[in-house]
Amino acid sequence: MLPEQARVHNRELLLRTLYREGPHSRADLARRTGLTRVSVSDVVSDLLADDLVVEVGTRAGTRPGKPAMMLEFNEHACQSVAVDLSHSTLYRGAVLDLGGSVVARHQVEIEGSTGADALAKVVGLVGALREQVTVPLLGIGIGIPGIVDLGGVVLSAPNLGWKDLNLRSVLAEQFGCPVVVSNDANATALAERSYGESAADTLLVRVGVGVGAGLLLGGTPVLGSRFAAGEIGHVVVDTGSERACVCGKFGCLETWLSTRRIQEDLSEARTDAEHTRVLAAAGEALGSVLAPIVAAINVSEIVLSGPHRVLEGPLAAAAMETIRQRALTEVHGDIVLRLSELGDDIVLRGATAMVMSQQLGIA
Repeated sequence: MLPEQARVHNRELLLRTLYREGPHSRADLARRTGLTRVSVSDVVSDLLADDLVVEVGTRAGTRPGKPAMMLEFNEHACQSVAVDLSHSTLYRGAVLDLGGSVVARHQVEIEGSTGADALAKVVGLVGALREQVTVPLLGIGIGIPGIVDLGGVVLSAPNLGWKDLNLRSVLAEQFGCPVVVSNDANATALAERSYGESAADTLLVRVGVGVGAGLLLGGTPVLGSRFAAGEIGHVVVDTGSERACVCGKFGCLETWLSTRRIQEDLSEARTDAEHTRVLAAAGEALGSVLAPIVAAINVSEIVLSGPHRVLEGPLAAAAMETIRQRALTEVHGDIVLRLSELGDDIVLRGATAMVMSQQLGIA
C-alpha cells in the first residue's frame, strides 16, 4: 500500500469508528483501530482542520493523570442533497446533514412527466435544493426505481421513461460536485443498515411507483453481474393475467403491488372484506416471489418499505404465510418480516448514506 493510500485508509477507519461508536480519545482510537498513536494524532489533526471531527471536552471520571480530550464525529460539517424518485405523484428532495437529519425540503409534482421532461424536473429540483445548502456540499445522491450501473448510468427505468441515461454525468456537469445514483431499493437497504436496525443479512422490499428489493449479505449490498439484483417488480406472478405492466409484459408483481395499482384496486373495493381481499392478494403475490429468494439465500430478515397503511396487516400477513407454504420450515423458521420504521424519508437518508460512503468511506 502506497503512503497516500495508507493515509486515506487510516482517515476512513478513524471516521468510521467515531461515526459508529461515538466519542473516543486519541488513545482510545489507537487501541480500537490498531493504528499507532502517532498515526492517529496525525490523521486526527487533518480531520480537525477539515471540521469532520471536533473536540468535545475531557473524559469524565477519576482516572489518574491528565484527562483525555474526547473526539466526536461532526454531523454538521457538511450537507448533502438527496432526491427520491420512487413516488408516483411527485419527486421528493431534501438537504440532509451527515447524521441523516433533514435541514430543508423541496418537491415537485410529476404530472405524468417522463423522458426529457422528467429529467428537467429532476435538474430543477436539485437546483432548488442546492440553493438551500448552508455548509460545504459533500455531494448529491439520487434514488431511482430502475437499474443503475456503478457509473451512475440509468440502464432502464420504465416508470421514468429513461434508458441508458448517464444521470451522474448530467448532474455533475450541471452542479460541479460529486454525484451518486443508485436504485431506490438499494438506497433504502443502505438506510436501514446505517440508520435503522436491519440485520446483516436482510432483504428489503421497496414499494412505490415501482417494486424492487435491496439485498444485504454480511452487511454488504449485492448488486448482481448486471446491476439488476432485486429487480423483483417485473417477475411475472401470473402468466395468464391480463394486468399490463409498464415493462410490456403481463402479470408482473408490480401490477399487484405498486402503490398506483393497489390504490386502483382498493378504489373498486365496496366492503371491508373486499378491501382485505385486495391487500391479501397483493401480499400473496409478493410472497410467491420472495419464497424462492428466501430459500436460495436464507436471509434472516425481510423489511418492507412503503406506505404503512397498505403494507401492514393483511398484506404483510399474506406475504409471510405464502413464504411459509412455499419454503421449508428449516429455511423460514426464524425469519422476521417487519415494516421499516424510517418513514417517508428512507430513500433520502439512503441517498445521503451513499454519498457519505463514496466521499468519506463511512455508511
